[in-house]
Amino acid sequence: MLQLSHNCRYWLYRHHTDIRKSFDGLCGIIQNELKKDPLSGDVFIFVNRRRTHIKLLAWERDGFSLYYKRLEKGTYELPLQSKDSSLNISAQQLMMMLHGISLKQIKYRKRYQHLGPKCE
Repeated sequence: MLQLSHNCRYWLYRHHTDIRKSFDGLCGIIQNELKKDPLSGDVFIFVNRRRTHIKLLAWERDGFSLYYKRLEKGTYELPLQSKDSSLNISAQQLMMMLHGISLKQIKYRKRYQHLGPKCE
């Protein structure tokens, strides 16, 4: 079972990805296109062109872990487009994407949010 933490940062790669890529290929995208460190502990999210497959890559102290899911019906809805190659999304947004909840219809009520340092 996939566990998502609010202490992690989640980076959605905005371009479609050849979903056959594994650890090294995805790390190449993270380093060369996103200009981020794959060993940071952040979770990097990749979706194929048809938006039917998703991969999550994360470093876990002693090695990489890879979560891979293929939908039998439907597609993943991605957050609104931005000009950047990556988009920082919350654990809640990722979970809604994985469960097929429409992100366009979600309305967040005002809450206090402390933007302290990132936890390791």
